[in-house]
Amino acid sequence: MEPTTLLSSPGALLMVMFMVVALGFYLQRFKWVKPLGPALTVIIIGIILSNLKIVPVSDPTYDALTTYCVPLSVSICLLSLDLKQMRKLTKEPLIALASAVISVCFAAFVFGLFFADKVPEGWKVAGMFVGTYTGGSSNLTAIAVGLDAAKETIAAANAADYVVGIPSLILYFAMPAIYASSKLLKKFWPYHFTEAELAGGDDEEELMAAKEWSIQEIAWLLGIGFLIVWVATTISGMIFGEGFRSAGRILLITTFSIIAAQIPFVQRLRGNFDLGLYVALLFLVTIGFAVDLKQFFGSTFYITLFCFCVIAVSTLLHLFITRLFKVRFEYILLSIVGCISDGPTAALVASSAKWKSIINIGLLMGVLAGALGNYVGISVAYAIKAVLGF
Repeated sequence: MEPTTLLSSPGALLMVMFMVVALGFYLQRFKWVKPLGPALTVIIIGIILSNLKIVPVSDPTYDALTTYCVPLSVSICLLSLDLKQMRKLTKEPLIALASAVISVCFAAFVFGLFFADKVPEGWKVAGMFVGTYTGGSSNLTAIAVGLDAAKETIAAANAADYVVGIPSLILYFAMPAIYASSKLLKKFWPYHFTEAELAGGDDEEELMAAKEWSIQEIAWLLGIGFLIVWVATTISGMIFGEGFRSAGRILLITTFSIIAAQIPFVQRLRGNFDLGLYVALLFLVTIGFAVDLKQFFGSTFYITLFCFCVIAVSTLLHLFITRLFKVRFEYILLSIVGCISDGPTAALVASSAKWKSIINIGLLMGVLAGALGNYVGISVAYAIKAVLGF
């Protein structure tokens, strides 16, 4: 029987979860917390609360959030994908994006075969790593739920992702300055934009400008998101067998959300990234609650090594392919950041480097990678399962 905790009623647990998310956002203003990002921040707070016996490790309230928050978050985030905008992606950024996605899939598949019996639910973890490196943490979570991964596995994969991914992301933010001042790098990779080409015009949108969105837009985003989730859940229950039902549900939600995003009314709704992240964080709090630290530290070495192998080998393969096609440095960097993080982060890299003319290209690359991530992540996971006969 589970030990008694300080808080256990549904109302108290909901209060804690919403307060943890609020605190997770608030703490991002501090430099020592910001590199963690809101996702890992709320997971860590959740781990602390459950291991101090303030909240229970498991509860039906958490299960309800798992059922609704992740698919709703996936749907709301994808409502921003305007396929007409993808026409701005010319040959080079498309090659860079395709190379990044293919490289991640190849590395995750190969190392997934090797680590499958060394990591709990290893074939699922491979799919989750494909997701996080083709669209960020939101894809990792979506694929994990689609594959019915255990909460301990999700927490360990998130931790490994941040242990390996955060230093990589810091390096990528520094790369524009490193490249600009390095004759050796320019000699090795001579393909790049001129300063005049990157400067753009004065009408470029300011990335970090204040955002305005109304309660009506929030209401519509939630309503449309829940509608898509309900339709996809109903259809998946009718056409998919038990073994593929959860994965099929996530894929249907992804597809229906992309279709809905092409409706002009939906395209005018603002705030989908912010709202989708908020909903996802409510679920990630419960991931933190589920972690028993004694068991957790005993199972993270191999999964962290797995993660390092995927990101290292996929990056090297990506660089080889794009060097072969003579893709410009700026597109290479934005394709990597757009995949391992998301569109807004890729746009932020471009903005901080003063690459004004390609800020929107970075955003589009990340959004498109995020949409592809759910499809390729689940495909790689089931391919590994089929090969190994699980």
